[in-house]
Amino acid sequence: MFAVWVGLLAVRVLHAAHLRSNVSHAAAQTTEIRSFYQAEPQCQCVANNPAWKKTQRTEPKCIFIDLGAADGNTFAKFLENDYGRVKDCPSGKWEAFLLEANPQFTKELSSLSENFPGQVHSLAEHAAFSCEGTTSFFIDKDATHNHWGSSMMSDAPDAVKSGEVKVTVPMTNVVQLIAENVLPEDWVMLKVDIEGAEYNFIPCLAQSSEASLVDRMYLEEHWWFPSITETDKAALAEAKKQLVSKKVDIPNYYSET
Repeated sequence: MFAVWVGLLAVRVLHAAHLRSNVSHAAAQTTEIRSFYQAEPQCQCVANNPAWKKTQRTEPKCIFIDLGAADGNTFAKFLENDYGRVKDCPSGKWEAFLLEANPQFTKELSSLSENFPGQVHSLAEHAAFSCEGTTSFFIDKDATHNHWGSSMMSDAPDAVKSGEVKVTVPMTNVVQLIAENVLPEDWVMLKVDIEGAEYNFIPCLAQSSEASLVDRMYLEEHWWFPSITETDKAALAEAKKQLVSKKVDIPNYYSET
């Protein structure tokens, strides 16, 4: 079941613009990453960087950022108004950034980009993370549930069942993607379903001076993975509190797809 927007977009956007008016770039920050990604990725959290270039766009829109986009099934729900009426978006317009590391979905995401030129930005074969580099990505080969257990984590249960078949893919720093592509007046929806990597990404996002650009975050937590410790869970919980303090709405969320 998918959550819906609450309240009028116009009111929320004006409120968000006021809250962010004094936010400035901070110096680059880094955080150690855990070793459960094996020897990769060889990079650290980059939460702020004054060299990031802000968008030149001036017209506000809905921005839908889908981390773990699969074949675009959640994006389809966005178009079907399951995340709120698309026609109520600021200026009545939207853009979507679809990130998916599993190369089995590249064809579908490329087709969506072609069908919605200038609106859908496909980052197929890119892992959503908090820094740039490369990483091993482990494939869940079970097509009966749409390969939903594919993960950067070598001990992800469905990836283990599939024999830890892996590919090497580049990583996208989603914090940078947000900072460079979002206006304070936009309505930003961030869906995070990245099979354990949220325990790295969310604490990094919470450090960002641009975190309040996100209006709503739909987060699925994979707390049952063997490598996820109580320390990891506590760090994620604290990061969520920080994001809420920055006016990021985080409703309960779970997707069966």
